[in-house]
Amino acid sequence: MIPGDEPDAAFGLDAATVARAFDRAAARYEAAAQLQARVREQLLERLDELKPPGDARAVLDLGAGTGAATAALRGRFRKARVVALDLAPGMLREAGRHQRLFRRFDRVLADAAALPFADASLDVAFSNLMLQWFDDPARVFTDLSRALRPGGLLVFSTFGPDTLRELRDAWAAADPDGVHVNRFIDVHDLGGALQRSGFAEPVLDVDRVRAHHADVAELLRGLKAIGAHNVNAGRARALTGRRRYAAMTAAYETLRTPKGLPATWEIVYGVAWAAHAPRDEDFAMRGGETRIDVATLASRLRRRRT
Repeated sequence: MIPGDEPDAAFGLDAATVARAFDRAAARYEAAAQLQARVREQLLERLDELKPPGDARAVLDLGAGTGAATAALRGRFRKARVVALDLAPGMLREAGRHQRLFRRFDRVLADAAALPFADASLDVAFSNLMLQWFDDPARVFTDLSRALRPGGLLVFSTFGPDTLRELRDAWAAADPDGVHVNRFIDVHDLGGALQRSGFAEPVLDVDRVRAHHADVAELLRGLKAIGAHNVNAGRARALTGRRRYAAMTAAYETLRTPKGLPATWEIVYGVAWAAHAPRDEDFAMRGGETRIDVATLASRLRRRRT
């Protein structure tokens, strides 16, 4: 939700509906989620560049899905208790496949905005492409700020507002009053939400990935396979009429390139610390958020520990 604006009920996301969508998609998720895997690896690389404390005792994978990132975190934090938390039981069942004899992790079924952890009990929180399933990510940030110890590290990725803009525009041409594509939150609003929730030194940057598909049906099948189809409160409850669907595909076809139909994904990467204020001139405030390159950020983090 944009600060100062009233929430649009048509774009509301119900946790139970989201959980059911991902529960149904759990068994086929990893085979279909190539973009999610790519972003996960990018996010893990960013975590490695920050060199988080090796003595971390508790690490959370928030919105863990099938547990691929959890297993990677378990390998990085061998002395810590690593927890995979997700709202979908099917996802956590699949996460069990990533368990190893000497690299086991806990699996917790819970809401990311109501964490079942004590205050100041976590050292690191990692979240890959989960926050977009909340109307107001400040709810998640607020509870993370509570559960992370002072100076605890949050590393996350989410989708920005350019995501699936081609599909959104095509539906707008065919059905101007309909709600067919989720709404995603701008990077500046995410930075503001982090600061209001008790995080400091938020570092946010954006990457864009353009995929191509043979046709609209292929794109929609891929979204359904990863549980990312339309779950907005204002979505049509009956099947979309053939005429409107045909009009949408016709509008989308006007964007065809030699590679196929384009689909844009805007990826927002974020890093922040809980209850820790910026302290030197390298951190310049711009529009309510802090921007700094990752190399300088890593240097400051190492200096802070000496």
